[in-house]
Amino acid sequence: MLVKDIMNTNVVTIPSSTPILEARKIMEVHNVRRIPVVDKGKLVGMITKAITRRVAPSEATSLSVWEINYLMAKMVVKDVMKTDVVTVSPDVTVECAVATAQQHGVGALPILEDDVLVGILTTNDFFYKILNPLLGINESGARLIVYCADTPDQICTVMEIAKDQNVGIKAVHTIGLPESASHDLIIHLDTDDASGVITQLKSAGFHLDERDFQACSL
Repeated sequence: MLVKDIMNTNVVTIPSSTPILEARKIMEVHNVRRIPVVDKGKLVGMITKAITRRVAPSEATSLSVWEINYLMAKMVVKDVMKTDVVTVSPDVTVECAVATAQQHGVGALPILEDDVLVGILTTNDFFYKILNPLLGINESGARLIVYCADTPDQICTVMEIAKDQNVGIKAVHTIGLPESASHDLIIHLDTDDASGVITQLKSAGFHLDERDFQACSL
């Protein structure tokens, strides 16, 4: 999967001449925590809610409300924006984008194509479009954890059992704890009734559990 497959193309941008107070209001209106700063079609920085909070006077200040408002009204985005913005291309893989964001400790990656801003990828995009489907969050169907089933033969056996039961598969992957020598197989079925699959898997000698979606709900 590539970045262009999951990036948000409806990007809210502002020029660097935007007053800080206005930038803060724009973030609130659009319910975003960061906005790319674009001048004459070129990405020149990034402004975040955290930055706008840091530049605001402390509540312990001796300045009056009028003085604070005056100072904030004069301050513009280019005075405080982050200029060393980490970007990626729309044609890089999602894995590469995640690694880049982690290496630089950023929560969003503007997407540039030929130096033009064409999208943005945020932590929420990773969660809602990649991690949530992988973990089956808000997805229908039964989700089975087949313990220590990580060899090709074991995985093929599990797939054959699902096929025998005429059950479709929505997602499948292996996962293991850092200290574990083996991995568990996670299989998400397209049916809420996995009893037939579970019975056959147990008869084949597998140890497994069905994830309780209700236990995960708030």
